[in-house]
Amino acid sequence: MAEKQRVLFVCTHNSARSQMAEGLLRHLAGDRFEVYSAGTVATRVNPFAIRAMAERGIDISQHTSDHIDRFMGQDFDIVITVCDHARETCPYFPATREQLHWSFEDPAAAQGSDEAILQEFRRIRDQIEQRIREFLAQRS
Repeated sequence: MAEKQRVLFVCTHNSARSQMAEGLLRHLAGDRFEVYSAGTVATRVNPFAIRAMAERGIDISQHTSDHIDRFMGQDFDIVITVCDHARETCPYFPATREQLHWSFEDPAAAQGSDEAILQEFRRIRDQIEQRIREFLAQRS
């Protein structure tokens, strides 16, 4: 059996985009990957991200928002930044075989009613899922 590839998703706050990406990749292909996420600034997992993922049957309510420093010195096969700010400020992981950048808008910037905000989280979740499906198709 092949060893699982280690993947790290990086975002600014590790509260929404990277958390959803972690949950989606683990859900869609967790048997192939060891998946983590981190932020250049650790905060908390956004409740709207938790709700949007729960709608897909993916529970990220026990995820924690981790600072990128927690993973320094570790080897990753793939590091994926999911926001432009993280791409600019993400430290270099010398042992990483592949570094990718997927730019997604920040759903936490959405304003309005709870339903309007949740709709934005759904939109970004769906974009992330599509990108992950493409990523998996390229590696099959």
